[in-house]
Amino acid sequence: MSNKNQERLSSAADAVFMRRAMELAAQAEAEGEVPVGAVVVHNGVIVGEGWNRSIGHHDATAHAEMMALRQAGQTLQNYRLVDTTLYVTLEPCPMCAGAIVHSRVGKVVFGAHDAKTGAAGSTMNLLSYEGVNHHVVFEGDVLASECRAQLQAFFKRRRAEKKAAKLAARQTSSDV
Repeated sequence: MSNKNQERLSSAADAVFMRRAMELAAQAEAEGEVPVGAVVVHNGVIVGEGWNRSIGHHDATAHAEMMALRQAGQTLQNYRLVDTTLYVTLEPCPMCAGAIVHSRVGKVVFGAHDAKTGAAGSTMNLLSYEGVNHHVVFEGDVLASECRAQLQAFFKRRRAEKKAAKLAARQTSSDV
């Protein structure tokens, strides 16, 4: 198979797995969480899934990537997730990037870049930092506009809800 055909197959698979991550991000949003979803794939099969659950679990480490890595470790019965690919709708943060390196994930594919806390090139690059013993191949911008739109719609709605709540509070206090 030519490299061009392999790239097309890889791109098609990347889109399928990223769309699953987006479905999981929608699950996070339905639970009142920031809509980020992640899947871990081994030999073409999803072995771990996760979505943001920090608020509901009262756990700052319950990011989508961490949840997916935990489930993949249980599925594969190994914390070392060699030869896996992690798909995530938003560029991993430093905490998640550290866990990805420690778990020996082979590749990370993400959707939208995170200009504030992205640790796969946006603010720093921990996935292939010289000082660590495992470097993770990564690729961004897979279904980026769709992933970004999902996040932007969430935050736009959340700002509108907060504004409406403030307005209602002001209205209530002026009625008294």
